[in-house]
Amino acid sequence: MKKQQFDAALHRELTETLHSGGIEDAELEAKWILEDIPDAERAREIARRRTQHEPLQYLLGTWEFYGLPLLVGEGVLIPRADTETLVDAVLQRTAHIQSPQIVDLCTGTGCIALALKSQRPDADVTGIDISRKALSYAEPNALRLHLDVRFRCGDVTDPAVCGQFRGLDVITCNPPYLTAEDMAHLQPEVTHEPSLALAGGADGLDFYRVLTRLWRDSLRAGGLLAYEIGCTQAKAVAAILSENGFTGIGTVRDLNGMDRVVLGYQAE
Repeated sequence: MKKQQFDAALHRELTETLHSGGIEDAELEAKWILEDIPDAERAREIARRRTQHEPLQYLLGTWEFYGLPLLVGEGVLIPRADTETLVDAVLQRTAHIQSPQIVDLCTGTGCIALALKSQRPDADVTGIDISRKALSYAEPNALRLHLDVRFRCGDVTDPAVCGQFRGLDVITCNPPYLTAEDMAHLQPEVTHEPSLALAGGADGLDFYRVLTRLWRDSLRAGGLLAYEIGCTQAKAVAAILSENGFTGIGTVRDLNGMDRVVLGYQAE
């Protein structure tokens, strides 16, 4: 992010604008705008648009994930800090594997794939997404960050796609997992994000069922499958992994103490 001399008066002005528009963390968001936008009029414009509940991340055009400044915008899911829990969990469990073969499903901005590659330069990492719009952010992110991650456009629920991968050490995925009820009561900001990346069927578990069954044979024996989950879905997703023959199934909590990752290993 660009650094500049802090303008306390402009910060107060932006905070008031945001507060009057019902933005809960008005003071903090005003600070973020000032840190990223050097032009005062542009900063005021962003604050005004933010009061219409456009996502701040889209308005700024970049957002940090795992220390990486990522391009974001309309048509791609915004990276969340909670997802860093998945990256940490995978890194901890693969430290002993040399040059791991990793595939990230539903890759979006590429945040998980790129974060893993940034920490494991020896890894061979591929990200797959059905949305060409999402990949229009992921591919430039890799180029800007000088990270050698391959991105492919494909339907990860298509057996022909998963059939092209065998012997993987790791599969990661932050799939759409919101329930139909969740989708009916989205926060205004979230309605700007693509429903394709959010909706997980009536109970939010559709992708876990399909992907676990399809992709299990793409893992080597002992290979790791790691999912981000909604905070109430740990038991159900763990059961799906168990039904598909995975072992060593576990749950990892995020920094807020909420269940955030379910993972398991392909049977030896």
